[in-house]
Amino acid sequence: MHTTLTWLADAPPQMLPARSMMAFTLVTHIILVPLGVALPLITLIMHGYGLRHDDATALLLARRWSAVMAVQFAIGVVTGTVLSFEFGLLWPGMMGRWGDVFGLGFGVEGWGFFLEAVLIAIYLYGWRRLPSRTHFLLALPLPFVALLGAFGILAANSWMNTPRGFTLDAAGNPVDVNVRKAIFTPIFGPEYWHFVVAMFVTAGYVTAGVYAMGWLRGRRDRYHRLGFTVPFTLAAVLTPVQFMLGDSIARQVFHKQPVKFAAMEIVWKTDTHVPEYLYGRLHSDGTVSGGIKIPQLDSILAGFRPDTKVTGLTSVPADDRPTAVQATITHFAFDTMVFIGSLLLLLALWYGVLWLWRRRLPTSPWFFRGAACAGVASVIAVECGWITTEVGRQPWIVYQYMRVAEAVTATRSTSLWITFGVVIVVYVFVFGSLLAVLLKMRTRWRLADEKGGPQPPKETPETDTPETDTPYGPRSTGSRL
Repeated sequence: MHTTLTWLADAPPQMLPARSMMAFTLVTHIILVPLGVALPLITLIMHGYGLRHDDATALLLARRWSAVMAVQFAIGVVTGTVLSFEFGLLWPGMMGRWGDVFGLGFGVEGWGFFLEAVLIAIYLYGWRRLPSRTHFLLALPLPFVALLGAFGILAANSWMNTPRGFTLDAAGNPVDVNVRKAIFTPIFGPEYWHFVVAMFVTAGYVTAGVYAMGWLRGRRDRYHRLGFTVPFTLAAVLTPVQFMLGDSIARQVFHKQPVKFAAMEIVWKTDTHVPEYLYGRLHSDGTVSGGIKIPQLDSILAGFRPDTKVTGLTSVPADDRPTAVQATITHFAFDTMVFIGSLLLLLALWYGVLWLWRRRLPTSPWFFRGAACAGVASVIAVECGWITTEVGRQPWIVYQYMRVAEAVTATRSTSLWITFGVVIVVYVFVFGSLLAVLLKMRTRWRLADEKGGPQPPKETPETDTPETDTPYGPRSTGSRL
């Protein structure tokens, strides 16, 4: 505790509001990211299924999901833009010194946002206005463009964790920038794929959870069955893949960022036969209280042998490592992420075994209760992953090259707290508006279904003219969500 208080006393006064504002905007923005990255693919899978099987219910689901995709994308652009401005506003030291090295990632993300907005607009406009095959083909680039935005932001973040692609001049400024090396850093591959698969898993469980709730309330029609099965199957298939990717990136952190790994596992001294603590709190004297201690397991997990040497926090000076409090936060976040991932894996196995054995969905209400909770749990796991990544890197904003205190703005802390308050008010309004719109859409769709059952969207066959009535309806009618 004494070390923590000393560190807080030595930190610039603007550090706390700057960190608080950045943490708040990042935590809220990332709630929208899974749907922004993965919902386009889930929607197109349903759309393709509907076209292939001439399934009106699947087309209806795809159209409604496309409307949700557009709404959440609009809100995501707002929150993402705020984050981009905060990099320059709150951390001018980093942007001014290192922007030429890793700034390309933010440029790629910007292009990804722009292209995704155009393609979503075309996709929404195309319902009942474009020939069905043309409409579907024009939307095929959408999932890849969504991944482009993720590529840009993960390139920037992985560079902050393992900076490469430059040399330093006599004044300590980066020169001779190699863009390829700056983007494809040692941790980029594991971090990118771990993140992308996490987005698909989370979006799948979130989407399926909506229909699991309907199933629990007695809505057992094909609309809810199909709306549940497609996204849940995608998430269930990718859950074990994500588990393996998570293990891979943990090993990469063990080799590339050993001090962060020590924080993740609250390892105080470098040693072999290191125990694993499930939760537990690290104190400034190196002792651990609480939690469950499993002898030698940490060394076994890190190197498959109990005599694997694990680097401890004390391997570097106190000023170059996370504090005991930061290490505990990192450890709790990491353990929570792994715990949730393990529960999701069990849920996916339950679903997969029953489907392969009997070719049907589980009938137990407990399965659907778990499926309904899986979406929220997945979002929590994503939040914990980012906490692990960012808090575990402390006190560095650029690992081993620039500390957070060196990057923070010189703006008065009072001004930052006022700005933070304004951001909170704006975000409450923005997310309140998002919730209101989604609830309005749900009510509107439910009323339409109650009047005559789910009505399919009006796709236009290739040979129709604007005046021709088709089995899917007239092309000239306006688009309805």
